[in-house]
Amino acid sequence: MMKKGGNEILPRRESRRGRGAGFALIVVLIVIAALGFLAGSFAFSMKVESRLAANAQAEADLQWLGRSGVEAARFVLAESLRYPSGRHTSLNQLWAGGPGEPQETNGPLALVRLNDLKLGGGRLSVHIVDLERYANINRADPILLNRAFEVIGVDASTAVTAVDSILDWMDSDDDPRMNGAESDYYLALPAPYFPKNGPVDELSELLLVHGISPAVYWGAKLRWHRFQWARGETSWDPEEANPYSIGLVDLFTPCSSGMVNINTASAEVLQILPGIDETLAQNIVRVRAGPDGVEGTEDDTPFLDIGMLNPAVVPGLPPPELLQGMRRFITVQSRTFQVTVDARLGNARRRFHAVLVRLNPAVVETVEFWWE
Repeated sequence: MMKKGGNEILPRRESRRGRGAGFALIVVLIVIAALGFLAGSFAFSMKVESRLAANAQAEADLQWLGRSGVEAARFVLAESLRYPSGRHTSLNQLWAGGPGEPQETNGPLALVRLNDLKLGGGRLSVHIVDLERYANINRADPILLNRAFEVIGVDASTAVTAVDSILDWMDSDDDPRMNGAESDYYLALPAPYFPKNGPVDELSELLLVHGISPAVYWGAKLRWHRFQWARGETSWDPEEANPYSIGLVDLFTPCSSGMVNINTASAEVLQILPGIDETLAQNIVRVRAGPDGVEGTEDDTPFLDIGMLNPAVVPGLPPPELLQGMRRFITVQSRTFQVTVDARLGNARRRFHAVLVRLNPAVVETVEFWWE
């Protein structure tokens, strides 16, 4: 060991060895951290891939559940026509979630469940609504449309613009009515588009029509829907007070036979038909609801045929000549139905929709099927 000025000097090689060992330890720690990061990334990637594969399998299974629910609805609707009660369609029948009429509850339909049905590893609930409870927008004339806006409560100045614009939207020409709108109006908007100039396929098209606001379209359902104006107008606040308790969505459908079923239509829908005022509409609903005044129960007394719509059964009916004109728009039988299927498989959920047309007990066609 060397000394200089009384101080010891350590060998240079021992100092280098200590620094080398520290550097090696740092390198080892970096390598371990890098390997840990890579392992974690690989594990996360595998977890994502596994989840995507599981979701893909669940999606396929959910679609089969949805289609199975539609097939169950087809069976119920077809079977219900095989009984004498099949000559009319009413809210106390099994397809509508009612208790069922005697002929239904004593046959194959008695064993059918549409609510919380277990199928394989999943569950599904089926809800059926007949579309003849609404008026068909594609067959609406100015009188029917004006009555609809009166029932909603729209002021006359707004209604006249909306009526003419709806008719312009559906006709095949490009000539606007006095208060309507055609291509020259829609193409001049900040976000231009062409009018349909054809039948309405989806009722929400009416939101694109000049003079139709979300409040008029949705009515009381406004707060549950957010619609970005295609016309480029200012956005609306869904919490804003809405003066309308009902909207066009409660009165019309683009898909039906064109007749209105007096056994299932609301009082508001009945009021837009010629010859039916508010009092008469309420009387029709009251008669079919039976003694307890609640629809869809065992004591319902639906109209078995149009002949039952007479002053002896329903107070306030119009004179025979007006009644005859009204009968051109009404029926007691529904043939078009919308089916909603809520499918559940573990934590996965999916809602399916279908439109069915019932032609006879052997033929119930699926004309539309979609999901959200």
